[in-house]
Amino acid sequence: MSQITLKNITKRWGKYYAVDHLDLEIADNSFITLLGPSGCGKTTILRMIAGLETPTTGQIKIGDRVVFDSDAGINVPPNKRKVGFLFQNYALWPNMTVYQNISFGLSNIKEEMPVVDEGAKTASELIKALRSGKKIVELVEECRDKRGKLDTEKVYLKFIDAFTLSIYTAKALYGYKIHEASDPEKAAKDKAGELFDKLEATKKAYEAKGQSLNENFEVTEGGKVRMENRKLTKEEIDKSVRRVSRIVKIGMFMNRYPAELSGGQQQRVAIARTLAPEPDVLFMDEPLSNLDAKLRLEMRYELQRLHVETGSTFVYVTHDQMEAMTLATKICLINNGVLQQYAAPLEVYNHPKNLFVADFVGNPSINFIDAKGTQTEDGKVELIALNGIRLKFVPKQPVDIAKWQADRDKEAADAQAAAEESLKDKKAVEKSNKDEKFKYHVAMVEENDYSMEEEPVITNEDFVIGVRPEALKLGETGALKTTVYGAMPTGMESTVKLRIGNFLLTGVIFGGVTFNIGTEMGMDIQGDDILLFDRTSGKCISSGSIEL
Repeated sequence: MSQITLKNITKRWGKYYAVDHLDLEIADNSFITLLGPSGCGKTTILRMIAGLETPTTGQIKIGDRVVFDSDAGINVPPNKRKVGFLFQNYALWPNMTVYQNISFGLSNIKEEMPVVDEGAKTASELIKALRSGKKIVELVEECRDKRGKLDTEKVYLKFIDAFTLSIYTAKALYGYKIHEASDPEKAAKDKAGELFDKLEATKKAYEAKGQSLNENFEVTEGGKVRMENRKLTKEEIDKSVRRVSRIVKIGMFMNRYPAELSGGQQQRVAIARTLAPEPDVLFMDEPLSNLDAKLRLEMRYELQRLHVETGSTFVYVTHDQMEAMTLATKICLINNGVLQQYAAPLEVYNHPKNLFVADFVGNPSINFIDAKGTQTEDGKVELIALNGIRLKFVPKQPVDIAKWQADRDKEAADAQAAAEESLKDKKAVEKSNKDEKFKYHVAMVEENDYSMEEEPVITNEDFVIGVRPEALKLGETGALKTTVYGAMPTGMESTVKLRIGNFLLTGVIFGGVTFNIGTEMGMDIQGDDILLFDRTSGKCISSGSIEL
């Protein structure tokens, strides 16, 4: 399969930037999820890689091949990019059977392919299937009903799955009537001998012409495989259909119509149709959004299995962070067309780069606590939060916050200067959907109407503490006194709302514990993955622990 490289990709309509100077490298055989809120540019990125949308500027490579380059004037059409696309709407033809839906695209392929001797290849497959007459009899007998009537269609499917045959070869095998012979083993051996003699005669005929057949029964001449511009044969189409139907387990539905299938089965058909042409990359645009919750969970497991079995590169668009966390090898988190973070799921969860990433990933959402304070000589940060509560943040790794803030200011000044310089170019277009600082939410019992308040003056002493719900521990001896404001037990865990003054914190308590609203309890903040954010820029400074 192929890795995908995006360099400085921008897509804009007028002054609206759907994707803003994106650099991204998707490794071969990876499962990448493009995650973000609706309208952030996820689908646009997917469509640009697939060739369904033309970038304004930049370069896209699939493997070693450049498929788009704005400077060089390269724009390879979608049908030449060897990619598969699975849409949110499965788009199955209602008047076609499952088999016809999967094979439809294959029948339209015409490109340079090796010359294959299908007769010789079929003979070789039949010889392998005829190694055991006993097995053939057993497969046939499995297809009889209680009255002893034989279901020949079921026999064909048994042969297809057991011996990896096409439907045409399976019918030929059944036509030998091995199961009706008095000595099935001898009948199978005799028929295999006939086919072997025929195969050898075919090979000698090629040798007489100065040609030969390789292990895949491709015609070779002078050590090179002969190529021709042709369509797939009916044998090749059928084998591709049967191959993908085995992968997604829909071999028994080949003669049904989409209306006769469940939502999950229809999705499997759409996946099979996408896999049939053996694309280098498989794109999926929210393919599970039309399914119910239980089926979505089952299909996540199926997609994981599919990724391993096919060895393909998967690029998956979703706004559901649970899907992104459970499926991806890496998450590409987008907001307003700008890449926020590109890392493994647990890296994104435990070490988010900014407030937006921390807020978007995680269910229940992270708790944000405004805090004010300074760093002391021992490296700890003394803070006041939650209306006067004193606490200390202990960084996991040493960090000089004053230096960090100086670097932040320099980086911001350099970015501003670069933006102003770029606008001097006559071709430059100023972004209308400007990037704004993420407005995080601090949960309170009585919410303030921030629209009526003036923007607070933010200084270098202003921070935001990020606490994941599982870091809150309840007990009788906790350092902080809280009141249970709400509780939602789910069996294996309970999500609780905890009140400290006018502030609310969300905690996840594991185990079958019942919490009564109004109960006063002690609370600690445990673990070394507590996050300290810079309130000015919204960037994460460090992770560490809290001393109360």
